[in-house]
Amino acid sequence: MGGKITYAFLAVSLVVVFAVVALEGVLLLRTGEPAAMGMGAVAFVLPCVGAWFLWHNTRFARNANRLARELEAEGGLPQDGPARTAGGRVDKASADEVFARRKEETEAAPDDWRCWFRLAVAYHDARDTPRARKAMQRAIALHDGGPVRETAA
Repeated sequence: MGGKITYAFLAVSLVVVFAVVALEGVLLLRTGEPAAMGMGAVAFVLPCVGAWFLWHNTRFARNANRLARELEAEGGLPQDGPARTAGGRVDKASADEVFARRKEETEAAPDDWRCWFRLAVAYHDARDTPRARKAMQRAIALHDGGPVRETAA
C-alpha cells in the first residue's frame, strides 16, 4: 500500500509541476518578445509530453497489477522464487536459475500470458528491468487480446 501512496503523491506533484510550467508558458507568451514567445510555446509542449508518459506508466502499472491479482486468484503465481540474502536482496545465482526455468516454460508455451508474466517477474528478479517491462507488456497484450510486439524471450 505504501508504494501506491508514494506513486499517487509523486503523480500529483508532477501534475502540479506541469501546471506551473504551463502557467509560466502563458506568462512568456504574453511578453510579446519573439524568443520569450518561443519558450512559452515549448512550455506547453513539455507538460503534454510529461502527461503522456505519466498516463502510460500508470496504465502499465494498473494492467500489471490486474494480471497479478488474476494470476494469484488462479493460484498461478510463482512459488519457487529466487533465494534471498540475509539483507533481503535477491541472490544472483538463484535468480539466474529461476530465470532459466521461466524462459524454458515461456518457450514451450509462447502464447500463454501466464508464462510471460512469470518471465517478467524472473527478469525483474535478475535486475533486467527493460526486458521485464517488455515481457510484462507482452503478457498484458496476450491477456487482453491486443496486438503483440515481437520480443525475444
